[in-house]
Amino acid sequence: MGYLSVNETAKKWHISERSVRNYCAQGRVNGAVLTGKAWNIPEDAEKPERSNKRKAKVTLLDILQEQKSSNYPGGIYHKTQIDLTYNSNHIEGSRLTHDQTRYIFETNTIGVENEVLNVDDVIETANHFRCIDMIIDHAKSALTEKFIKELHLTLKSGTSDSRKEWFAVGNYKKLPNEVGGMNTALPEEVADRMKELLTEYNARKEKTFEDILDFHVKFERIHPFQDGNGRVGRLIMFKECLKYNIVPFIIEDNLKLFYYRGLKEWDNEKGYLTDTCLTAQDRYKAYLDYFRIEY
Repeated sequence: MGYLSVNETAKKWHISERSVRNYCAQGRVNGAVLTGKAWNIPEDAEKPERSNKRKAKVTLLDILQEQKSSNYPGGIYHKTQIDLTYNSNHIEGSRLTHDQTRYIFETNTIGVENEVLNVDDVIETANHFRCIDMIIDHAKSALTEKFIKELHLTLKSGTSDSRKEWFAVGNYKKLPNEVGGMNTALPEEVADRMKELLTEYNARKEKTFEDILDFHVKFERIHPFQDGNGRVGRLIMFKECLKYNIVPFIIEDNLKLFYYRGLKEWDNEKGYLTDTCLTAQDRYKAYLDYFRIEY
């Protein structure tokens, strides 16, 4: 086996002689031999990788995926599951309390004492936990009609709605509906409108906060499903924030009226919805600060 000098090795590796000597002194060049004050380096020795390369930043998505897979209790995954599920369902009329939602997540049971609970509220709470797992697992995937329909199927499976002939669980609506007193897309228009919306959205390589809000507004105005549109839409926003490393947010119940106003007035004044969602984002940042998660 032949040997090269420091000078020859530096030229071969396209680095300085000083770097070569440092690598040898640190024991990072296999077979390098010090003879007197000179290093002899095997001619087939490989250039060490730079130790000062920046490590890839651990993202919120990385942490959520890790805590989900390890069933880590009391962390940001745990907090997100309970708060996102409670608030998103509560906006839509669920009567379960935050404590009851937490209890279902933590124990997979529900305690009832001198109280009557709506079975659909319980089922949709458990289903929403599964939906959050879906958006964490598939956060990096492109947003598609298939995935959106799977979210709806997961959310509404096993509910009383799923037993109605006219209610299409996991598929687009069969009957016209309205939201907030406003007309939405007719059933026969939904498929084309959704394809157009997704084509327009996915054509943008990097999504901004405003892009995600704009998609949400257009999605809610189409209102593609018979019920569950708000929850599916808010799950999509959370997913897309995770995908593009934007701090996500949870619309809490006390922001509901501002959120609705923002959806309604988006075309005239984007600031209403933007400010509401930024306020919600600040609250989620406070969670991240508490758990010492960088963003």
